[in-house]
Amino acid sequence: MNTPKFSAIEQQLKSIQKLIQTAKFDDAISLAKQLHQESIETTHLIELWYLTAVAQRYKKAFIEANNSIQALLKLNDSHARAYQEQGYNNLALRKNSQAKVSFEQAVKLNPSLVASWQELINLYRDDKQLEEVQNAANQLAKLKQLPPPLLAVTELMHEGNFHKADQICRHFLQQNKQHIEGMCLLAEIGIQLKVYDDAEFLLASALELSPKHIYARSQYLNLLIKIGKYKVAEQQVEKLLKEQPNNLSFKVAKANILTGLGKIEQAITLFKQAIAQDNNVAEFHLQLGHALKAKGDISKAISAYQTAYQLKPNYGDAYWSLANTKTYRFSDEEINQMQTQQAQKGLSLVDSVQLHFATGKAFEDRKEYQKSFEAYQQGNALQSSHNNFDIHKIEQQVNDQIKYCTAELFKNRGNLGLDVPDPIFIVGLPRAGSTLLEQILASHSQVDGTMELHNILGLASRLRGRNRADNQYPKNLHVIKDDYFQRFGQQFIDETKVYREHAPFFIDKMPNNFLHIGLIKLILPNAKIIDARRSPMACCFSGFKQLFAEGQDFSYNLEDLGRYYQAYLKLMSHWDQVLPNQVLTVHHEDVVEDLETQVRRILNYCGLTFEQSCVDFHKTKRNIKTPSSEQVRQPIYKNATEQWQHFEQFLTPLKKALK
Repeated sequence: MNTPKFSAIEQQLKSIQKLIQTAKFDDAISLAKQLHQESIETTHLIELWYLTAVAQRYKKAFIEANNSIQALLKLNDSHARAYQEQGYNNLALRKNSQAKVSFEQAVKLNPSLVASWQELINLYRDDKQLEEVQNAANQLAKLKQLPPPLLAVTELMHEGNFHKADQICRHFLQQNKQHIEGMCLLAEIGIQLKVYDDAEFLLASALELSPKHIYARSQYLNLLIKIGKYKVAEQQVEKLLKEQPNNLSFKVAKANILTGLGKIEQAITLFKQAIAQDNNVAEFHLQLGHALKAKGDISKAISAYQTAYQLKPNYGDAYWSLANTKTYRFSDEEINQMQTQQAQKGLSLVDSVQLHFATGKAFEDRKEYQKSFEAYQQGNALQSSHNNFDIHKIEQQVNDQIKYCTAELFKNRGNLGLDVPDPIFIVGLPRAGSTLLEQILASHSQVDGTMELHNILGLASRLRGRNRADNQYPKNLHVIKDDYFQRFGQQFIDETKVYREHAPFFIDKMPNNFLHIGLIKLILPNAKIIDARRSPMACCFSGFKQLFAEGQDFSYNLEDLGRYYQAYLKLMSHWDQVLPNQVLTVHHEDVVEDLETQVRRILNYCGLTFEQSCVDFHKTKRNIKTPSSEQVRQPIYKNATEQWQHFEQFLTPLKKALK
């Protein structure tokens, strides 16, 4: 649909809104009916049904208004204001119990709806639910303390309109530069938009202004855990526990941090203490399972995950965590339970996505490939629908790297970085065999395995600048001061020490770093870089059936996957041209076919002597935090290399994109 049509429809929707505001309800309904005859995009149709319902309610046509709301909820069952309208209609129809349910659903979806809280206070009071009256009154008081612009921001955020919320919040902070709640809200918007460096800067600044602000510090803590900055997070959680020593959520956060720092036994102890305090919290059992899995105690991890879904039957993460062990096989009863939960009304998007991916794995293990693909496809479509991924932006990033990271750049500035050999970067696409290569190298006495470190991505984000429209990076690699490269290299070494043990070399296996090989070689010219590569169809389909925790939004659409793989090949070819012999490409299929030859080749590239432990990598005891953790604790197996062929008939969009 072209832009002019959109513009005309938006104008008509604004006209309906103005007619309602001027109490011309019949005219508003008439114009809405005309617009309903046209073929319009779903987002606008949702707004049209909403405005229709509002006009009908003001006209006191309450039954018709409820019918309009039902039509809206069929298109979007998480529209908070629709439930608020439904509540008003039910009140007018004297269906108070149904009105209460509607208003409760409204505030569940959008806790900043002042009008719904006000109505709930009255309804709870009528039913003598005094505790609920107090809770609703407390929430209402908090909302009324917010300046009107920030209240509007919270409403927009809960409606998913983060860009508009960002604009209003920034404008407010320009007038109120040290408003802590405003800074926290803008940081939360940044987290939702995945602009993590902005959010980190805002929260750190808020805490400088108000060191005792518990909410700002807890928000900062959660962000640091999310982006893998566990050492700084550890400092923050200790400050919070000093203020609130009995806060169970802070204790659990500390356990998660210890897991991230590789202190698994301490983490397990803390998780068990939390469970002893409250055995009925499914999330605690899930997180204990993650720690046990990282340790390699898979049977106890499975038991913890099972306990989590027993406590919370619609807990998608518990089922997906079982599937994500890659070795677990679901029973008939579990598959039935997952399908029953998928059909439940009011299931959250996250739980629905996780249940579909887990069901896909369950059917794949049973060789029911059509059912498996349908489940994977549904899970991917749901995940893709809300992540706002744009493959064009990745392709532009690749083009920018090729344009600015030239042979001339490395000739002029390639020797300015920190002269240390410590890091070994494993890059590529996820599910390409990077965990296997890490396990091989980490089995060497001179190499520490760590995790997927966020440091290079964070540095690239800072270089890009706070105003994303400027797009300064990688162009600015030509002009930033010479001494910055060594400083950035030293900063990387310093910040990653916490993940290392005592070996002279260590691994960073963040796959997305392939986009920033130029930056890596400028700040750490002696770093080794290994490109973990897998055949296109096998790699992409393996990514399609994997639900990632963070950062791989391209993987939820077959065409996007193919285009991303092509962009990756294009950029790796460029790095080979401008940094000849600097990157070692290791094909997963070659490792599977002839392990020892490839092990010797990798060790030789890294300047390491051969050790048999690298061939016997599956015997190495270490913490592993990626989906392939159980697979790399077993000897090489060949049956996974062509699994995609079972699904070939469904993969036409991927095949076309890879041509």
